[in-house]
Amino acid sequence: MPATTRSATSPRKNPGSQSAPGSQSALRHLNQQRLIECLLSGPATQAELSRQTGLSTATVSNIVKIMQGAGLVSTEPVTSSGRRALSVRLNSKGAVAVGIDFGRRHLRVVLASLGYQVLAEETVTLPLGHHAEEGIAAAVELLEKLLTENGVERRAVVGAGAGIAGPIDRRTGTVAQGAILPEWVGFHILERLERALEMPVYVDNDANLGALSEVTWGPHTGVGDLMFLKIGSGIGAGLIVNGAPYYGAVGITGEIGHATIHEYGAICRCGNRGCLETVASTSTMIELLGKSTGTSLEPEDLVRNALAKDQATLRVIDDAGLAVGRALGNVANLIGPEVIVVGGPLAGLGETLLDPIRRGLIRHAVPVVGETTTLTMSSLGARAEALGAAALVFQHAGISTG
Repeated sequence: MPATTRSATSPRKNPGSQSAPGSQSALRHLNQQRLIECLLSGPATQAELSRQTGLSTATVSNIVKIMQGAGLVSTEPVTSSGRRALSVRLNSKGAVAVGIDFGRRHLRVVLASLGYQVLAEETVTLPLGHHAEEGIAAAVELLEKLLTENGVERRAVVGAGAGIAGPIDRRTGTVAQGAILPEWVGFHILERLERALEMPVYVDNDANLGALSEVTWGPHTGVGDLMFLKIGSGIGAGLIVNGAPYYGAVGITGEIGHATIHEYGAICRCGNRGCLETVASTSTMIELLGKSTGTSLEPEDLVRNALAKDQATLRVIDDAGLAVGRALGNVANLIGPEVIVVGGPLAGLGETLLDPIRRGLIRHAVPVVGETTTLTMSSLGARAEALGAAALVFQHAGISTG
């Protein structure tokens, strides 16, 4: 689905970028994609692939050899219409994308194959306030572990997508000011990841990848205008506009967490007052409830206590939801999304969180916009960002899997 996805890529090199239009390598790349799309429905002989694509049998044969050498396909002799032929099959582990999600306190790595199948995934805890080098070292170790345990050869890996909880300056590939991971600000994550992983790397904001996951892995593949709202320690949004991710001039969009809600409210980490994050982030909710109970809480405690009908928790969530809905109303008036998907660690709350968000949205949006915008929870849960990162890899490799 989305058209060509733009991504910040290393200025040092960009192994997975598209070739210049009209070049021989670009034509070969396009023809390879056509073969893969045919093979997604099952094995086919080279003659059948030639008929389906309109390519000559010689061209198909050459491309198949290249793909076989890269581990994308396997071949076997068969008899077709009484004649000897060569059947071509996509390897389930022949084209693997790595999806990495760097969170404030977690690291998630997934291995995904063509057809959007998760081959393996694992999550580990990172120390609060960890530096980028610590997160990257953990990602390298976890990736090697998953590849080994699942029998995936490195040559089968197309590349790695990585999501970071903060804005990415697409001009430089660095983490910009305002990230929920201040230790990563100014860090050239692309160049460092490519060097550590030794493969093409594509980096994006985690909310942008959440949006991409919803229109590739999720149930919204036909939606051209979608907003993914991630509510966690920070609050951010990813946008799909006219069928493609929207990045603006420098790549920093969707910073809805820094929309002003209370002009004279608490000071936000961005330096302004009364931002949405200061009233509706999980950190703020936990702080408010912790003061009243004297206990240390985690986001999963918010979900559990709210579902158990704890009144204090329900009130805090209701207030936060209304504030989120107010901010969404302004965004919806501006871009008119068909669907708004809410993700993050509170997704398990379902209607308990969606109801106040919906009330706030309807109150602050133009009536027809509020009434026609579908508000729903993400069905992908905590893995949405990592799955979006894997989808990003296939798109930049020119492989359509939808």
